[in-house]
Amino acid sequence: MASISIRNLTKRYGNFTVIPDLNLEIADHEFVVFVGPSGCGKSTLLRIIAGLEPISSGDLYIGDKRVNGVQAAQRDIAMVFQDYALYPHMHVYDNMSFALELRGVSKAEIDARVRRAAALLHIEPYLDRKPKELSGGQRQRVAMGRAIVRNPKAFLFDEPLSNLDAKLRGQVRAEIKALSQELKTTMVFVTHDQIEAMTMADRIVVLQSGTIQQYDTPETVYERPANQFVAGFIGSPAMNFFPVEWRQEQAVLSQGGTVVALDGETAGRLSKAGNAVLGIRPEHFAVATDAADGIAIDVKLVEPLGSDTLIHFDLAGGPAIARVDPALRPKVGDRINLRPQPGKTHLFDATNGRVLR
Repeated sequence: MASISIRNLTKRYGNFTVIPDLNLEIADHEFVVFVGPSGCGKSTLLRIIAGLEPISSGDLYIGDKRVNGVQAAQRDIAMVFQDYALYPHMHVYDNMSFALELRGVSKAEIDARVRRAAALLHIEPYLDRKPKELSGGQRQRVAMGRAIVRNPKAFLFDEPLSNLDAKLRGQVRAEIKALSQELKTTMVFVTHDQIEAMTMADRIVVLQSGTIQQYDTPETVYERPANQFVAGFIGSPAMNFFPVEWRQEQAVLSQGGTVVALDGETAGRLSKAGNAVLGIRPEHFAVATDAADGIAIDVKLVEPLGSDTLIHFDLAGGPAIARVDPALRPKVGDRINLRPQPGKTHLFDATNGRVLR
């Protein structure tokens, strides 16, 4: 078990810089998720930690050891890949035991480790099967078991759930989270799916263009995003954004001139800024019973989800979404009055996107 420390790390491919001067500290036993859009550098960063990509400049420590020039096989970490990377001609047992055999571990120790990992992952019935006889979820468990038997200092996961269907993805996600609590080891997980990040991580690294936008707990990233990029990336459906101005002692949407009722603290921040970008999550709209207390919108599309309903509408010149109680039973063409819930709105600098505190 070990911490991971990245100091002033830069990664370049020729003249193109993928990761510029990144610093990151991952504590021992911590489950950290790298999340961000395609091309943000998350998989590259994971491969650097694994030793599969060289560092252009900076330092990488696993525990107290600087590992810049250390080969992947010597770093005592285990990586689980998106495509499983199982040996197709070997049975599950042999896939899990192969790395231990190469190390010269005794047969008795190998057998104990393989069977313990198989029990943890509920794959004991499949030890005599070959990968082609397994489902995608079962193959992923085998890949995880192969990593577990090594007792590594850290586990690295490179989008391991992306090939699974929605139901299996949720099941294996829960199993990985439970596994991290069982093994009490350091885990780093890469995904483009912010729901996976929110449900699994102790802390989330939100990346954009190789730069850390925010590094904090899932709750903090959701409730107090550092900037407009993080606010728009974390949350499903995404946060709504509206240009807003302070006019005649009230908040007014820049396009359309609609007055928005804000709580006193948010209104105070807007009055100081003069103009900003107002962020409201779909789930933080409330239905106003009094037309004077809300914003009148016309429903353009309805998405019933069972536990709640999404309504689509246009506001301030752009599309927006609100999540409402299904008991409302909205229909296309209905006029509904919405208002932001007090204390649930966000303001961002209109120029640089940083949150206005």
